[in-house]
Amino acid sequence: MYLTARRNADELKLELSGEWRALRFTDIEAELDSVDFAGLHRISIAAAQAQLDLTGAWLLRDFLERARAAGAIVQFQGLEPATLALVERCKTGDITANTHVIEWLDPERAVESLGRRAVRGAQDITGGVSFVGRISVAFMRALRHLRLRPVSIARHVYDTGATAVPIVALIAFLISVILAYMGAQQLRKFGADIFVVDLVTVGVLRELGVLLTAIIVAGRSGSAFAAEIGAMQLNEEIDALSAIGVDPIEVLVLPRLLGLVIALPLLTLVADIIGLVGGGLLCHALLDMPLVQYLHRAQGAIASTTFWVGVVKAPIFACLIAISGCYCGMRVRDSSRELGRLTTLAVVQSIFFVILVDALFAVLFMELDI
Repeated sequence: MYLTARRNADELKLELSGEWRALRFTDIEAELDSVDFAGLHRISIAAAQAQLDLTGAWLLRDFLERARAAGAIVQFQGLEPATLALVERCKTGDITANTHVIEWLDPERAVESLGRRAVRGAQDITGGVSFVGRISVAFMRALRHLRLRPVSIARHVYDTGATAVPIVALIAFLISVILAYMGAQQLRKFGADIFVVDLVTVGVLRELGVLLTAIIVAGRSGSAFAAEIGAMQLNEEIDALSAIGVDPIEVLVLPRLLGLVIALPLLTLVADIIGLVGGGLLCHALLDMPLVQYLHRAQGAIASTTFWVGVVKAPIFACLIAISGCYCGMRVRDSSRELGRLTTLAVVQSIFFVILVDALFAVLFMELDI
C-alpha cells in the first residue's frame, strides 16, 4: 500500500508511504491510476512518510500533471520531496537552483546539516593535527637515520626560492614605491618629508617584506604542493610508495617543507633589499632627497630588532604554507574536481594562516615592546 486516499466532497487528501522505487513501478502506477479526479477541486498530499527515488518522483510528477490538467489545485503538507524538486528542475532546465535554501527552511534538515558541518569541521581539525604529528615523527626518524634527502631538498629550494625571485622582487619594488608615494603625499602637508624614509624602512623590514613574500609563495608554491601530491594520489603513486614500504611523508612532504623553510627567509631578504631600493629611488625622484641622506636616515630609523622581527616570521610562515599545501594534496580522492577544489583550499588556508599568525606576532611584539 503506497497511497492512502480520503475524500471529502470536492477535496482529496492523499498520504504517501513506503518505498517509491523502480522495483515497485507497476504497483505504484496502478494505485495512482485508480484515483478519480472527477469533481475534485483541491488535492492535499502528505509525502513525509514516502521514500522516493527518481522513478517514484517521475510517477508522482505525472500524477500531479494529470490532477492539474483536470482542474484540481495541488498542495503539499510540509515540504515537497527533494527528488520531486530535482525532477522539476531537470524538466525545466533549471539545474542550478540552490537546494541549500530549501534545506535550511526545514528545521529538521537545518539541524542535520549543521551537525554534519560541525562533524566535518572537527574531523578536519583532528586530521590536521594528526598530519602535523606524522610530519614530526617522520622528521625525527629521518634525522636519526640521516635520511633527510638533500638532493630533493635542494630541488625544492630551487623550485620555491630561485624561480620565485623575479616576481617577489617586482612586487616588493612596487609595494615600496606605493608606500613611499602615499606617505610622501600625506607627510608633505606637515613638512615632514624625511619621515617617509622611516615609514618605508620600518614597514618593509617588519611587515610588508615577509608578509607579501609569504602570500606570493602561498599562491605559487602552496598550490603546486597540493596539485603535485594530489595528482599522485589520483594516479595511486602514493599507495604504491606505501606498498613497497616507503613512508610518503618522509619522501614527499619533508623535502618540500624543509626546502620552503630554507627558501622563504632568503626570499624575504631579497624582498627587503628591493623594497628599500624602491623606496630610496622614489624619495630621490619625488622629494629630491639624495641617496646618501636616504641611507643615513634609514640607518637611524632601523632599530637593532627591526630586521630580525621580520625575518624570524619567515620559517614559521613557510611551515604553515607547506603543511597546508601537502595536507590538502594528501586529501585528494576520486576525481580531478576534488583536486581543483583542494588546490584552491590549500591557497586560501595558507594565506589565512599566514595573516592570522602575523597578527598574533604583531600583538606579541607589542607586548614585548620589540
